[in-house]
Amino acid sequence: MPQSHGTRRRPTSRRDAPRGRGAARPVPPPREAPDADPHGPYAPSSTAPSSTGPSPVPAPPVRPGKRRRAWRLLTSNVTITVAGVGAIAAALALVDVSKFVGEADPPKMATADLSTNDMLARLTGSDMDPIAADTIAAAKKRAYEQHQRELKELKEKAKRDAAARAKLKAEQEKERLARSNPSAAENKKYGRKMNALKGWDRCWPSLETIWDHESGWNERAENPSSGAYGIPQALPGSKLASAGADWRTSSPTQIAWGLGYIKARYKDPCGAWAWWQAHHWY
Repeated sequence: MPQSHGTRRRPTSRRDAPRGRGAARPVPPPREAPDADPHGPYAPSSTAPSSTGPSPVPAPPVRPGKRRRAWRLLTSNVTITVAGVGAIAAALALVDVSKFVGEADPPKMATADLSTNDMLARLTGSDMDPIAADTIAAAKKRAYEQHQRELKELKEKAKRDAAARAKLKAEQEKERLARSNPSAAENKKYGRKMNALKGWDRCWPSLETIWDHESGWNERAENPSSGAYGIPQALPGSKLASAGADWRTSSPTQIAWGLGYIKARYKDPCGAWAWWQAHHWY
């Protein structure tokens, strides 16, 4: 007997629904991976309504971990900019800026090492005309004679006057200090080499003795009476400029000038020493 519509049983759930080919199957919700990032692009929204039960309260935002915050700080634009500026400043501090701005090199000292070719160049450029040498010798003679007259007067006056004795002692001390020189040994090394380059090796003792008396091999020695200057006691001292612009402090320059003067006036240091022994100047 057919059932009436009023007594026909209807399915009350999806499980009781008919399962035919034409029936739609329910789609299960996606499973959440156990290690999924709760803040990733595929994370479920905390505000999405749930299929069962009342709507949940929105969850508070989760703060990133310490490692994530440190990584964001290191990769931020501000941090990268500061690091770049610091690297540029450190590089500039290590660079010798003077090489790029054209700063002049400091002047060479009197004891600067010179090669044999440099010494030969100075010797060649210091050749002197005999007439010029005679003029210098005449000036040295006048200065020596004037100095001797002054010393004689001081000595005679010192016998009667204590002030004159003090002045005489001061003059003698000035001459001693003018000849004292801590770099004398180094200057003599240049003198011996340059003297040998002139072919005067046998006359080295004569040259050493002359300039021991004249200046003590002091490149800054200045006679307080005459104004003669340098190792060879050029008179006036500005004559040394013909051998080089560094004539005030360079012992090789002064030695080159002195050897040129000796060659023009006495032929070699042996002749100059013979003259000095007879006259006490050269």
